[in-house]
Amino acid sequence: MYKEFFGLEETPFTLTPDPRFIVFTPSYNEVLASLYYGLENAKGLIVLTGEVGTGKTTALRWILRRLDSSVLAAYIFNPRLSIDEFYHHVSQMLGIKDWTNKAELLIEMGKTLEARHLRGLRTVLIIDEAHELSDYVLEEIRLLMNFESDNAKHLQIVLTGQPELREKLNQPNLRQLKQRVALRCKMHALPNVDEIERYITERLLIAGSEQPNIFTPGAVDFIFQCSEGIPRQINNLCDNALLAAYATGDQIIGRAVVEEVADNLDLLPRNQTVAAMEKPIEKAASVGILTAEAREEMWNNQSRAATPTPPKKPEAAVTNGNGSNNKRRLFDNFDDEINLEIGNSGKFN
Repeated sequence: MYKEFFGLEETPFTLTPDPRFIVFTPSYNEVLASLYYGLENAKGLIVLTGEVGTGKTTALRWILRRLDSSVLAAYIFNPRLSIDEFYHHVSQMLGIKDWTNKAELLIEMGKTLEARHLRGLRTVLIIDEAHELSDYVLEEIRLLMNFESDNAKHLQIVLTGQPELREKLNQPNLRQLKQRVALRCKMHALPNVDEIERYITERLLIAGSEQPNIFTPGAVDFIFQCSEGIPRQINNLCDNALLAAYATGDQIIGRAVVEEVADNLDLLPRNQTVAAMEKPIEKAASVGILTAEAREEMWNNQSRAATPTPPKKPEAAVTNGNGSNNKRRLFDNFDDEINLEIGNSGKFN
C-alpha cells in the first residue's frame, strides 16, 4: 500500500523469515560464523537458541541457501511429531522407501549414511522449534548420533529453539544427549541503537529505497526502546509506522508516529513516560566480530548502507552441480551478495 509513496520495490519489514532481507550486524555475524564453523567442521550436534523473534529461522534459511550441492539437508519445522512421524521425515530425506519397522529403517539408514560419507558427501538434519520436541524423540536423535566412523560423524544435526531448549537439555534424563552437543550458539537481540539503525536502513535499501533515512534518529531510538532489540518487533513497529505516515502524507517518520504505533501495538516501554519531543541520542559502541569473513561482509554492507543506492538484484547461489566433488567446501562464496531466493524449505538437495 505504501511502497510507491516511499519509492520501494518490496515491503521491507514483513514478519516472514525471508533470508534476502538478512542484515549482517556485528552480533548477527557472530552467530552465522559459529553456524558456518560447526557445519564446515562436521561438529555433529549443534544447538542454536534465542528468544522469540530474534531471527533464528531466518539465519537457518540463509545457511541452507548457502549449502553446497554435495550436502543433503532436510529442514523439519513442525516439532510436534511422534517417533514414527519423525522417522518418516528422516526416511523421506534420505530416499529410503522399503522399510516396515524401525529396525529395518535404521539398517538402511546406516548403509545410506556410510555410503554418502565414503563419497565425501554431507548429510544435515535441521530441526526448528526443537524446544517442542518430546523427550522420546530427543532420545531418538541421540541414538542417530551413533551413525559415525572412527573419525567422523555421518549425520549432522542442528537443533534450534527458544531458551526453553537449554532447560530441556539440562534434564537428568537427557544428560546423554547434552554431552553430545558439540557446539552451542545463542541468538541475541540487537544490543544498541547503532545496530537498530543499520538494521532499518539496510532493509529499506534491500527493498529498493533511494532515501533510506526515512526514520529520524529520535524515531530509531524509540523503536529500540519499544522493541528491546528484537527484529520481529522492529519489523512490526516499522511496518505500521510506514503505513501511518503514508496515511498522513509524511515522508519522514518522527518519534511521535512511532509512539502512536507502539501504543496501538502494546509495545510502549515499561515504566517509562512517553515524551512527545524527540531527544538527541548517544550511540553505543558496536560489538566485535567473530571471524574475518564476517567482518569483511559487514564492511561491504556498511559501505552499501552509506551510499543511498538501490540494492543489487538477487543472484542465484553457485553450486558445482556434481555431488561427487569431495573437496568442495560447504560455503564457497561466503562473501557474495546476500540477496538470495529461498526455495522449497521442506527439502534441500
